Amino acid sequence: MEEPQKNYLNTMDLEKDEPLKSTGPQISVSEFSCHCCYDILVNPTTLNCGHSFCRHCLALWWASSKKTECPECREKWEGFPKVNILLRDAIEKLFPDAIRMRFEDIQQNNDIVQSLAAFQKYGNDQIPLAPNTGRANQQRGGGFFSGVLTALTGVAVVLLVYHWSSRESEHDLLVHKAVAKWTAEEVVLWLEQLGPWASLYRERFLSERVNGRLLLTLTEEEFSKTPYTIENSSHRRAILMELERVKALGMKPPQNLWEYKAVNPGRSLFLLYALKSSPRLGLLYLYLFDYTDTFLPFIHTICPLQEDSSGEDIVTKLLDLKEPTWKQWREFLVKYSFLPYQLIAEFAWDWLEVHYWTSRFLIINAMLLSVLELFSFWRIWSRSELKTVPQRMWSHFWKVSTQGLFVAMFWPLIPQFVCNCLFYWALYFNPIINIDLVVKELRRLETQVL
Repeated sequence: MEEPQKNYLNTMDLEKDEPLKSTGPQISVSEFSCHCCYDILVNPTTLNCGHSFCRHCLALWWASSKKTECPECREKWEGFPKVNILLRDAIEKLFPDAIRMRFEDIQQNNDIVQSLAAFQKYGNDQIPLAPNTGRANQQRGGGFFSGVLTALTGVAVVLLVYHWSSRESEHDLLVHKAVAKWTAEEVVLWLEQLGPWASLYRERFLSERVNGRLLLTLTEEEFSKTPYTIENSSHRRAILMELERVKALGMKPPQNLWEYKAVNPGRSLFLLYALKSSPRLGLLYLYLFDYTDTFLPFIHTICPLQEDSSGEDIVTKLLDLKEPTWKQWREFLVKYSFLPYQLIAEFAWDWLEVHYWTSRFLIINAMLLSVLELFSFWRIWSRSELKTVPQRMWSHFWKVSTQGLFVAMFWPLIPQFVCNCLFYWALYFNPIINIDLVVKELRRLETQVL
């Protein structure tokens, strides 16, 4: 009895060691062939109809026909075709040598490489629009983001209505009105805009009924005596410096966003869109063409000196500006090169006391644009397209320059109402649009990872 049992156990061991040899025929390469190139499938991509093709074959078919349909049965596919991971892994394990040889041939063919890149770019643009993906994403939080966007849109509409209805006010009149025609109330308004400290002297100017003509005649000695009695030398110096600017211009110089927009409507619109789409070129424009009035206050705000960190408000700090030090330039150039949107956010942060809600919208928008720029660099890096960066930069520079020249040529023909619409749209509604773009990029990245 022991000998038959031993033979039975040996037979069972042989069957376990060689199951394929005893149970079925050998698997051939022809059973995993593509119906386009009739060679073994590489990165097999299965369509809705069930047919599978090499991914590069499908890319070549799409590039030549521009049709989103099966090359064999002509049934249209939905969304963007994905690689059949299970089938790909099985083929690579069964025929590793054949797959390796095919990969080498594909990588040496420039037409195939370009077609694959164009096909993937088309797919990246289509992923957020895919119906199944959209429904899945909506179930995983689309409702939350929709609510956030709706709430922010409501806030933007309220701010837009407020500024639209109150923008033609006394603040704008002063930047357009000759100083000699200022009333006593307008002189006090000009004084108060120098900073919170100026409210100490409000009643003294009102009691003396100081109008614009009288203001132009006042000297430092008169400010230090009765009835003004401005004993603080820093306050006297700030008032006199601003008074010199008023005398030089003949009217009040702009000291906040709305006054700057009232004096320079075209430039403010251009800068708003330039700093949004191309912050580096926008800041370069300020350095070359608006150094004293805009660039100097900007760099002193975002890169202040250590001795400037006092309790003075932002307007007072910007009254007396000197040339930036090398330390300030070094800090600015580092941020300019790598974090340009952070410069805008820091500038808006320092103006929170003056522009409460508007500064917050600018800060949020700068953060979102930084994330979108990071996604763009990541996309270039992941696709090994670093060599195309100089060409992309030149194309972007040419595009922005052409658009700026076009707007400058036709600016006199553009109605002011249209300019206001574009300005407030970029200021309050672009952050809402960018939130949606960031969410789509995150979902696209999640889809690619999965």
